[in-house]
Amino acid sequence: MSTRILDGEELAATMRAEMTEEVAQLKESHDLVPGLGVILVGENPASVSYVRGKRRACEKVGVHSIETRMPADVPEEEILKEVVRMNEDESIHGILVQLPLPDGIDEGRILNAVDPNKDVDGLHPVNLGKLMRQEEGFLPCTPHGIKMILIRSGIEVQGKNVVVVGRSTLVGRPVANILTQKAEGANATVTICHTGTTDLAAYTKAADILIVAAGRPGTVTADMVKEGVVVIDVGVEQIPDPSKKRGYRLVGDVDFDGVSKKASAITPVPGGVGPMTITMLLYNTILSAKRTHTRLRNQ
Repeated sequence: MSTRILDGEELAATMRAEMTEEVAQLKESHDLVPGLGVILVGENPASVSYVRGKRRACEKVGVHSIETRMPADVPEEEILKEVVRMNEDESIHGILVQLPLPDGIDEGRILNAVDPNKDVDGLHPVNLGKLMRQEEGFLPCTPHGIKMILIRSGIEVQGKNVVVVGRSTLVGRPVANILTQKAEGANATVTICHTGTTDLAAYTKAADILIVAAGRPGTVTADMVKEGVVVIDVGVEQIPDPSKKRGYRLVGDVDFDGVSKKASAITPVPGGVGPMTITMLLYNTILSAKRTHTRLRNQ
């Protein structure tokens, strides 16, 4: 079987080119420049790298990026004050609090302080509630990116048996909800599996589309899938590899070498879901700017 590689880098580049044109039109027609405010607390190397990547992505599409960096020992109240400041700043249309926050900081309290109308990460309880009710809000970036990979790759979802491995609020639960909705690129029958699932393979073998967000390398192997399955691997983990300059390599939750021999389509790691997550963050920021412009015009 010829396996199709679902290239997230290529799709992200296509979508970002579209966004660049849209941002240019917004500036020309309405003098409107979408703005993203990022709060980074501490010097977690992965977080610093992610924020740097988001800043570069913003620059390329014309989104104004504003960063506030704070030391790891900053009082929680100071972070809250910065969130409130960004809530009130009309040039900022989207707010991203980079996670994880240092130990001792109540992440829930910080995230809940973000104005839901600027919650471009889609993780505020208001937006998660709107997702459940299929109302206008912001979809979480990684689940939204998964949906766009399926839609733009021409993969039929309606009526398919989708199995999601992982039940996190970041990926598993929202992507399951999105794909059960009666909408384009959805309307599937979805099963969520997790660490309490007995005989995981019994479920993964029945999947037409398998989405794996378990956070553990090698969770799904070739003997656990059927011929022709579509596989979306959300996991990104480091494993030691002395042959690499960095001393490690990135792998997903799926045994790519084995599973790709049976899959009809599969996302690679890296280069699959990851680039789409940042792309959907940009998408939500531009969407927020357009919604703000519409509200102000109608006042």
